[in-house]
Amino acid sequence: MSEEYVSVSEMRRLEYNSEYLGVSRLQLMENAGRGVAEEVSKRAERGSSVAVLCGTGGNGGDGMVAARFLASWGFDVSVYLVGREEAIRSEETRRNWVAVKLMDSSLKVRVLKDSSNVAEVVEADVYVDAMLGIGAKSVLRPPILQAVRRLNELEGLKLAVDVPTGIDADTGEVLGEAFRADVTVTFHKPKTGMKEASEYVGELVVKDIGIPPEAEAYVGPGDVIVARKPRRPTSHKGEFGRLLIVGGSETYTGAPALVALAALRCGVDLTYVAAPERAAYTIASMSPNLITVKLEGAHLTPRGVATLEPYLRKATAVVLGPGLGLHRDTFEAVKELVDLFNEHKVPVVMDADGLKAFAEFKSHVELPLVLTPHAGEYRMLTGHSPEGSLQEVGEDVREEADKLGATILLKGHVDIISDGRRVRYNRTGNPGMTIGGTGDTLSGIVGALMAHGFAPFTSACAGAFINGAAGDLAVEELGYHIVPTDIIDRIPKVMDNPMEHKRIIERRATR
Repeated sequence: MSEEYVSVSEMRRLEYNSEYLGVSRLQLMENAGRGVAEEVSKRAERGSSVAVLCGTGGNGGDGMVAARFLASWGFDVSVYLVGREEAIRSEETRRNWVAVKLMDSSLKVRVLKDSSNVAEVVEADVYVDAMLGIGAKSVLRPPILQAVRRLNELEGLKLAVDVPTGIDADTGEVLGEAFRADVTVTFHKPKTGMKEASEYVGELVVKDIGIPPEAEAYVGPGDVIVARKPRRPTSHKGEFGRLLIVGGSETYTGAPALVALAALRCGVDLTYVAAPERAAYTIASMSPNLITVKLEGAHLTPRGVATLEPYLRKATAVVLGPGLGLHRDTFEAVKELVDLFNEHKVPVVMDADGLKAFAEFKSHVELPLVLTPHAGEYRMLTGHSPEGSLQEVGEDVREEADKLGATILLKGHVDIISDGRRVRYNRTGNPGMTIGGTGDTLSGIVGALMAHGFAPFTSACAGAFINGAAGDLAVEELGYHIVPTDIIDRIPKVMDNPMEHKRIIERRATR
């Protein structure tokens, strides 16, 4: 068995990224179902009776595909839909449900609408559990609960699809009761909870279902989907984070404003822009959406650090650096701030002039930290330029991220993101984004996601995709004449429907 395990959110990411790359979820379902059927055929003779219990979600669709193959290979197959037909939501599962219903001479199909129908499950040589997949988190309810009890009472070979029904695939927790499998056929990689649920999993078989390696290596819509925080009717102010931006100087006022506006478009509840007093008044005049904190002096100095501490206690993340300037006492203030961030363990995005200051005293930090250098800033941070093939540079970024204890997002034609363990690449974006300010929008997006509570690596991967895809949408509409606010305006569209970018990469691939 593979020693590498995968979480539920990571599997969701891979499935969406596969679709983005042209391998549909219907194809993945077909491959998964065939893999299940192959494992049944290895363990039972043709002509054996097989009962396939399907839920109304994607796991049920996998079971329906398996039933189709088994019937075509000469097995005596019964398919039970555990739930109501109208509860089938996914198009992939619905298409396979129609297919098995139309196979009325080679399959027996029954619908178990409620718990009173579960007794209709007849004895068989093999039972296939395809009722609930890896997304299950709550205690089993009827009729799934009664179906699990029924299967556990019956004799015969018992096979689970992806994860036994009633097992939390992330933790291994039993959700009240669970199906006891002799064999579990899981897909792509074992799920993390299987380590704790071996008595329910039985023999574990891992089947390749055709997820492209690029779905894992490159960021895509799946990275955005797993970094979206749902808004419930009971949500309250502050629940979606408060981002503190420390930046600006007598020369640069636009950069911190762009960070704040990008973060607000990502759904962060509040942004505080802390800037030198005159710069702060200028920033406040740019938009009524911006709250500013006035710092004494023409640029950030150690005196301003004490002013920031109350806001730091409120903040759920910080962006440090946009437009700070390169004054010697600003560098000293940055060092004091990093010490303060370490003390509070607040998540931080460090960019632009903040990176230049950090490069002078850099050390392994003990806080959630994302560094967003371009090639020149990377050279200042590490002492060398990023050179070689994409994979060679990726390995170099991984090593440097490991040394610093940070996530590095190296900006370029292809962005490279690493937390010292994993490496991902982002190829959204275009030459129109060479204009000043696009790095500030990126920092605002990453900072907002961290303010929402997502981990640095997750935030950096999703942020790189969102920023580049929003730039691609802007160029598609306006040509190579965009400004940073054009990117900001398109952030919501990318976050709400990241798969929209699929048509752009398909067009690029066919040029």
